[in-house]
Amino acid sequence: MTAELTDTRPSWVAEWDELVDRVGEDFSDGSIRWGGDPVESGTVRRYLEPLEIDSPIHHDENAARAAGFEGVIAPATGLLSWAIAAMRNPGEETLYGDEARDAQPTRSPINNEDPYPGPTTSGFLTASMELDFVRPVVLGERLGNRGRRLISCSPKQTSLGRGAFLSWENDIVSDRGDVVARVRNVVYAYNPVSEEDR
Repeated sequence: MTAELTDTRPSWVAEWDELVDRVGEDFSDGSIRWGGDPVESGTVRRYLEPLEIDSPIHHDENAARAAGFEGVIAPATGLLSWAIAAMRNPGEETLYGDEARDAQPTRSPINNEDPYPGPTTSGFLTASMELDFVRPVVLGERLGNRGRRLISCSPKQTSLGRGAFLSWENDIVSDRGDVVARVRNVVYAYNPVSEEDR
């Protein structure tokens, strides 16, 4: 006689099984999601101002060339600023359809709108991020994101709610046709739970 195994996990955990089974898959269609604007001197300056970084390679053409670069370069730590699509364009609906204190945007280039299997969630945050920089980016380049490979999926209940920590990997590419950085980020996609459900 064979004993049947019973899944004793909570149902909300089991809802993530299909995504767990697809770890390693690239959920993108291979297209590039371009950043809102090219890298330009004004945004480089505004990025560096609060950090008080004075390196001339970020504002002086001659100094950048003397240091071996082909021109003024963007700070590597700011590449995401130029690679993320615009949050909102003129004429589009408001980003926030709810006036609640913790309202989430109705759309976001950070919380990818392209679907993947698994439960629908209403909350989203970035838990960690790592970048490997491949080459410096010079003024005038346009950056975008390509790829969306799932590295891991770990269901977890936290004080915020029930969901899963999802680790994704993608490339930041230039309009020159090459990869300038590789990104790995962990996000927590979740649904809030009430006090009595905790």
